[in-house]
This record gives sequence, C-alpha cells and structure tokens, in this order.
Amino acid sequence: MQWSTRQVVAMAAMLGAFGATADAATLRAVANNNFVSATATGTSFLNATAPVASTWEDFDVIRNGNGTVSFRATISGNIVSADMGLGAPNTNRLISNRGAINAWEQFTLEAQANGTVAIRSATTGLYVSADLNRGGFLVADRPTVQAWEQFVLSDTSTPPTNPPTNPPTGTTPDFGPNVHVFNPSTPNLQGQINDIYNAQQPNHFGPRRDAILLTPGTYNNLRIPVGFYTQVLGLGSHPDQVHVNGDLRSNAFLDGDNATQNFWRGAENFSVTPSQGIGNNTMQWAVSQAIPFRRMHVRGNIKLNQNNGWSSGGWFSDVLVDGNVNSASQQQWISRNSQWGSWSGSNWNMVFVGVPNAPAGNFPTQGQRYTKIAQTPVIREKPYLFIDANGSYAVRLPALSTNSAGISWSNGATTPGTTLPISSFFIAKPSDSAATLNAQLAAGKHILFTPGTYVLTQTLQVNNPNTVILGLGFATLRSDNGQPLIKTADVDGLTISGLFLDAGRAESGVLMEVGPNGASASHAANPIALHDLFFRIGGAAAGRVGIALSINASNTIVDHTWLWRADHGDGVSWTDNPSANGLWVNGNDVTIYGLFVEHFQQHQVVWNGNGGRVYFYQSEIPYDPPSQSAWNSTTGRGWASYKVSNNVTSHEAWGLGIYSVFTNGGILLDRAIEVPTTSGVRFHDMISVCLGGNGGIVHVINNTGSQTGCNASFTPTVTTFP
Repeated sequence: MQWSTRQVVAMAAMLGAFGATADAATLRAVANNNFVSATATGTSFLNATAPVASTWEDFDVIRNGNGTVSFRATISGNIVSADMGLGAPNTNRLISNRGAINAWEQFTLEAQANGTVAIRSATTGLYVSADLNRGGFLVADRPTVQAWEQFVLSDTSTPPTNPPTNPPTGTTPDFGPNVHVFNPSTPNLQGQINDIYNAQQPNHFGPRRDAILLTPGTYNNLRIPVGFYTQVLGLGSHPDQVHVNGDLRSNAFLDGDNATQNFWRGAENFSVTPSQGIGNNTMQWAVSQAIPFRRMHVRGNIKLNQNNGWSSGGWFSDVLVDGNVNSASQQQWISRNSQWGSWSGSNWNMVFVGVPNAPAGNFPTQGQRYTKIAQTPVIREKPYLFIDANGSYAVRLPALSTNSAGISWSNGATTPGTTLPISSFFIAKPSDSAATLNAQLAAGKHILFTPGTYVLTQTLQVNNPNTVILGLGFATLRSDNGQPLIKTADVDGLTISGLFLDAGRAESGVLMEVGPNGASASHAANPIALHDLFFRIGGAAAGRVGIALSINASNTIVDHTWLWRADHGDGVSWTDNPSANGLWVNGNDVTIYGLFVEHFQQHQVVWNGNGGRVYFYQSEIPYDPPSQSAWNSTTGRGWASYKVSNNVTSHEAWGLGIYSVFTNGGILLDRAIEVPTTSGVRFHDMISVCLGGNGGIVHVINNTGSQTGCNASFTPTVTTFP
C-alpha cells in the first residue's frame, strides 16, 4: 500500500503510546522502475538498480511517534540514514548502517498526485532522489519533487483483513466451464492461459466467451495475452492484492500491427509489473473499442498500440500507471479518474475527466489535442467480484461519488461502498431460460451472468430498485423472436454492467430500454448506472433493430458503451443489418462518459432530454449509404451523427470526434453535429475527419467549421459552440 503524510501522522498518533510499529515494504524508483536495494551486507549506499524485488530490496517502514518514518533493511537489520556527515561526493547519500533511530534516520512521506510518494529528510527538508546521472544512488539533496524524486512504496506484509491467497476448499461457486479460477500454484497455469488465448485471438465473431479469475497472490513469470471476448479479473478487494509479475498484453489482430479491430477484451482489478513486456518495463495494450481497463495498477509503463501500427479508441477508469502512458497512434481515447507518472501522445481527440495530472497543452493544438475536465461530476464505479476476508466470494458495489478526481483505491484504501454476498446473486448460465431469469429478478435476486450466449425468448424485466446485474467474460444476450433484450422500471439505483447485447434476425424495436416511455421520476439521490455495455447489429450474422439503446429514465449514468452497427463480418450490408439509431435519450440529467456510436443509418445519437452531459464522443457515420439520394435527411445531405432536438434548452458535451469513411463516391454529410442555437446548449472541442478518398463532412457543428479534406488531409476543429 502507499501512505500519505496525513495517514502516517494519524497512524503514529494512534500507535505512539505502544512504541514504533513497522510494515514490510519495497521501494521502486519511478525514474527507471527499478527497486531500491540495500545490497547483500545491508551496509552500502542504497541504489535503485534491481529489476525485481528480492531479500536485498525488503525494508521495514517504521512509523515513529512524531509523524515521521524510518526504514530498516531486513537483510541486515540496520536503519537507513541520510548521512550529512559524509564527505563529498557522498554527502546526504542514503546508507543502511545505523543501529538506532536518530535525526538523520527520520523521513516524511508526501503523497503525489500520481499515487507515488516523495521521501523527505526530516533533518534538512530535502527530497531523496534516484538520479540516473549518478547511477541511481539515493541522495537526499533535492528541494523539489520531479520524476527522479518519486517512488512507489508497496506493502509486502499481509494484513489480517486481506483475503487468503488460496480460499478454503469448496468456497468457489459454480461459475460454469467458461470461468477459469486460477491461483499462483495452479498446475500448468501458463499453458492454460495460452490455450484460452490461442482459441480467442482469431475468434473475431465466434461464440466462445471466457473469464479468467485470479485469486489473491503474486504470479511470477506469468504472461497473459488477451484475445477476443476475454476478461481477466483480479479477485482482491484492492488491485495490489493480485500481482502479475510478467506481462499482460493485447496484440494487434490485423496484419501490419493494425489494432483497429481489437475489440471486446478487458482487464480489471489487479496489478501488473511488465518485467516480460516489450522492454523498458512496458506493457503493450494495443486496442480499439469495447476494451474496459478498470481498477488496474501498472507498475511500470504502458503503450497503447503495437510497434508503429494503428489503434483506434479506448478506455481507462480508476487506473494507476506508475510510469508513462504512451498513446502512440491512438486516434482517440478517454481516461476517467486515473493517474500516471506521465502521458505522451495525441492524435485527434483525447479526453481526461477527473485526472489530476493530465498532460500539458489544450485542444486544438496539433500534438496537444487534450480536453481536460478537472473533476468527474457524478459516478458510481463498476461493481467487482472479489474474495472477502473469510474466503467467500462477494460483489463490491461502489458508492456514489461526486466531484471526484483520481483513483478510488489510493493509499491502500478499499473503494467506498457496500458488499453484497454472493448468495444474493443468481449465478446465470447460458442454459437458463428468460423465464427462469425473470423469476429470479422478480424474487429480488441480483444476477451474475457467466460467460456464454443467452438466447432469450422473453424480455428481461428489471423492476426492483437497487438491482445489480453483472456480466463476466462478455456474457452475450440475443433475441431472435423480435423481443427487446432488457427493459427496466423507472426505479432508483439500478446497476447494469458488463453485458454484450447482440441484435437478432427479427426486428425488436429496441435492444435495451432504461425506464419506460414517459418515465418521470427523479433518481438524483440514487442514480441508475450502466457500465461497459456493448451493442452489436450484424457482424456475427445478419441482425436488425430500430434503436440499440433508449434511455427514458432521468439521472442515468452511462460509463463506457460502444453501440456498433457492424461494418464488416457476416450479415453486413445496407439491407442485411439495418438499424436507424444507436442511442435515444429522452430522460433528463443523463450523464455519459465514453460514448462510442458507429455506422447507424440515420442519426447515431438523438438527444431529447434536458440537462444532458457527454464526456467524449467517437463516431464513424455509416460507410455504406448506396447513394446521396438514399441518405438525405429533412435538414440536408446525410444525417448528423449527434442530434440535439430543437426542444432542448440545456445540454453540454466535451471532446467529440466524427469521422466519415464512405465506400461509395459522391456522398456528403452537411453537418456532423446538429443542435439548437441557444446559450444553454454548449459544445467544446470538436473535430471532423474524412478517412478515405470519397465525399466528406461539410461542417463540424451546424454551419460552423470547414469541410474535411479526403484522406485526413484537413481535419477541421471547433473549440467552442456557440
């Protein structure tokens, strides 16, 4: 865990009467991601040169009664000193050769915005640096904190509240054959991981679904490649309780290092030291849409593409990266409530919401197209499955948070919220009928969907307030008889997360409806929350629907969604997978983070409610209009991607990118965004792009913004409207 100064002082005050207390820990320098070592004898100068932590890298962090801490090298039992009495060039170098704690052996810990700590000598007030120009030796001689003065302080002790590494036999529920529960001693663990990947990496539109669940502990030398429809989940109450020391990786699916079709994969709730990554302690996460990366701790760096290949769109939330995030070729990205050592890279549309150390620069400057919102106005983080202190499975339901920034689990804290016992959930299998699921919902059960495809002959009716529906491994719902997949009542506190909704061959009107038409209740005190919901029309087979998602209930929060009318795969043509709209919003005060909507035949988004807010929008308009005459709306050529209805008086959106890739010539879209011109409807940081050589977009918003140039030769931007 990581301690702030305030926590250290509070702990010291509590424990001071009983004498000093200590926690076992390691220190890792942000400068080079190496661990601080006290060497074999424990009496030499400390330096940050160890790529992995072993005996020489273990320290006891002693909490002194005055709010300071001291470090004791476990290899020797000696105390670390910032010795001012040493001659140059060794003055103030840290050395572990003292038998007692005096002034030079006391330090204060200061929490940094990116989750690291700075270490300050209590005697001089100067910060400890791991200056790489001095070979990484630790010296307390810096007046301010930069990268070389930041360290990751990780608790290696096991508090009694932690879940056991190996839960008692018999406590694992029956999750079915597509949930793989592993622990560090699982036989042939690497082989089993490889078998899942080898099946899923080519499975672009196949039926297989998998969830990999890692019980608490350290997984040394483990490589986890992640393919289609695969979710990797840690089962700790805190991400650092599951530690993969090896690699986590998403490889480009297409040739030429092209990751623009790397969809439907995710990782949540564990930590990764990419010691076996792509080099320089860096993991490769080459991804595009529908790739939830949540509650993760990357103990190093992360790169969001493969080599020099393309990648297109992605998501961070509640993520801590100790080092650098390199967005590389990413065309667009949203990060919410996340922290890192540094961020590099920008292309068209990069949005940061509730990120304490977002990169410098602002939209629309080339290379700095950053949209930054300091605080997340309202959010309830996604629920997560974990093993509690008694070795039992449970689901943590995070509390509602307002005006937040940074991660929810900093300094070793458990995310605020409530714990739901697994006994309160019906654990659904693909063989369960819609009637069975509805009976469980009516009886007041929550639903945990295990991986697989659920062919529903009835609409799931979610009517009880505070119901939690959580899918594992991209659990997929499909209806082939013209029935909507999910409808909810107009009730408080619903949480629906982690589902894949696939359109069937019979038109169902809508795939998911949140609140009935005419819903009017306020849910401001206990909003509805939707996380990681992914909609598909066509691709695996021909499908059709009028509207993918309709939100009628007010105060709904949407936290990452991709609504996709397929542009490739099976059953894909203007007539084989028809769908007019991706999203309709009729409710008031609906807030959406990470709205990806693509290829629908008319408006991608229609917004009718007041008080709406959208943070990041990515949309490709349809590739395949057969002609201009077949694709004209009442307002001109084509259908605006984002349509705010004329009756709306208040709406605001930040960071929007709309793209055209017309396969037929002579087709234009007059306006990427259409809104009523009124002071209460405000848009920030918009860009339109024409990919390919056909047609383009004439204006960005209403009649403002220039026409796109083909092949992305000119990408017009609008910073504010009106």
